[in-house]
Amino acid sequence: MSILYFIVQQTMFFAIPLLIVALGGMFSERSGVVNIALEGIMVMGAFISIFFINIFQNTLSGQGLLLLAILIAGVSGGIFSLLHAFASINLKADQTISGTALNMFAPAVAIFMARMIQGVQQIQFTDTFHIAKVPVLGDIPLIGPMFFQNCYITTYIGVAIYILSNILINNTKFGLRLRACGEHPQAADSVGINVYKIRYAGVIISGVLAGIGGLIFVIPTSTNFNGSVAGYGFLALAVLIFGQWRTRGVLGAAFFFGIMKTLASTYSGIPVLKDLPISNEVYKMIPYMATLIVLACVSKNSQAPKAAGIPYDKGSR
Repeated sequence: MSILYFIVQQTMFFAIPLLIVALGGMFSERSGVVNIALEGIMVMGAFISIFFINIFQNTLSGQGLLLLAILIAGVSGGIFSLLHAFASINLKADQTISGTALNMFAPAVAIFMARMIQGVQQIQFTDTFHIAKVPVLGDIPLIGPMFFQNCYITTYIGVAIYILSNILINNTKFGLRLRACGEHPQAADSVGINVYKIRYAGVIISGVLAGIGGLIFVIPTSTNFNGSVAGYGFLALAVLIFGQWRTRGVLGAAFFFGIMKTLASTYSGIPVLKDLPISNEVYKMIPYMATLIVLACVSKNSQAPKAAGIPYDKGSR
């Protein structure tokens, strides 16, 4: 049972950031703007928030510092995503090129700023955020050791973000308008909906969630940030496609890829896998092989929002 608890705990560390970032991409694409820049936004959110932790970890500690860092990561990601929103919505630039530019820009800026400020590109921090056991809940048989021991508060924040996103997309007026602007922008404009504002809101929400996802990815898996989030932004795009741009599908896809990543990263701690005559390079390839296989299988049946990637012009109706 201890092996099962270990796998579930590790899966949460890898799946929750994927879930949050993929949900961010969903908000943007459902509004009609393809956000290829998720990787760069994750890097920027992680860089600024980890640097904040590095500065204030001697003054603050524990969950209060982490919550402040999450807030800063979200704000940073939202502001950085405005560059993509302006280029895509106002300038009607190619959204793939705009996103790719931000993906190239973010790690370069993060490394340059880190070296300029502290002399090295790695930003160190002390992990004071680990929760050995949640009071009361951690004592529940079976569920307690899986979800409420050896955990981080970021796991529960990720679950809360999923629930709120599901409600916002499917059960609110804003969600209806967001989907209308992504699928039929001319029709939405004809009934008085400001398509530009709705698309800006979708991209900004996407940036906020991607920035938070960048921090949530780094915290449980490392004690330093070196300008990279290991391609998680691109993997989140795969999760979004696999999940068919729907909240429930994204949830299932995120945990599928989270399990694949867990097997690749922690196989040495799982006796059954460790004893197999397979090199560690093969295990490291598992998440990316699974990504290619899954995308190949679902690409023919994928149903992206109709207007995603197509610039909207008020004069087109």
